[in-house]
Amino acid sequence: MRPTLAVGRRLGGLAIVFLGVTFLIYAMTFALPGDPIKALGGERPLSDAVVRTLRAEYHLDQPLWLQYVQYLGGLFRGDFGTDFNGQSVGEQMASRWPVTITLALTAWALEIVLGIGLGVLSALKRGTALDKTVLVGTIVVGAIPVFVLGVALQLVFSVRLHWFPVAGVTAGWPTAYILPAFVIALFGLAAVSRLTRTSMIETLDADYVRTARAKGLAPGRIVGVHVMRNSLIPTATYLATDLGYLMGGTVIIEGIFNLPGVGNLLFQGIRSHEGAVVVGISTALILVFLVTSVLVDLLHAALDPRVRTGAAA
Repeated sequence: MRPTLAVGRRLGGLAIVFLGVTFLIYAMTFALPGDPIKALGGERPLSDAVVRTLRAEYHLDQPLWLQYVQYLGGLFRGDFGTDFNGQSVGEQMASRWPVTITLALTAWALEIVLGIGLGVLSALKRGTALDKTVLVGTIVVGAIPVFVLGVALQLVFSVRLHWFPVAGVTAGWPTAYILPAFVIALFGLAAVSRLTRTSMIETLDADYVRTARAKGLAPGRIVGVHVMRNSLIPTATYLATDLGYLMGGTVIIEGIFNLPGVGNLLFQGIRSHEGAVVVGISTALILVFLVTSVLVDLLHAALDPRVRTGAAA
């Protein structure tokens, strides 16, 4: 397949996914029970005339498909919509992205350092108590819901031991970010360690590694140069993909630790039935994930010559 055709098909597929997912989120958000316009009045109900005016202003009196088309038109102009208080969703996100990006990158760094480190140790010490401990630990961590783990670690390390702040980002990086980032990273960390272990074990049993040992190369050189370079290709691909998941996986953790990021804004939008906020942030996160997917494909092709050869065939 020619590279240009392959890229075109990939971009076409991403466009279909984007339209399908955003329409589904848009429909589900505005299908929630309750009228957000009437809720704006609180204990003092709005008059029917005011309700009709506001519904027309926010296009809620139009068919769903037409609302979605108008939303896409604004999106292509860089407009993520306006909430029911008249505030731009894009401006609200812009002020909160630094917190979410810092949290996601901190969690990503923990995944890389701890996940790869534990995976390498398990592979080099396979069959030992260390190897079994890492395997059991990753299985246990994967079985615990993230909100349970987040609240538990918050109670232990923040409330009782006072090692980290309970909530907020006043303490700055890394103090305010390290604990919530660790909670997010634990699940990806478990997958990275298992993937690294499996890939390294396969590489350690490869013929060229046995040949290198027979030639008398130092064990450190064999592992560092020959084994790591080849066995970390699937790990690097997973880590690149997981960065997109981390950006969207901060919603619950930002809510638990009260971090003023995009995830917390989405959490508040769901609670207050702010459809424009929910749809706008969800769309931004989808775009982040799709862009990350394209970069992962490029990274995989750069790391693995077999992918480039297959694409050019």
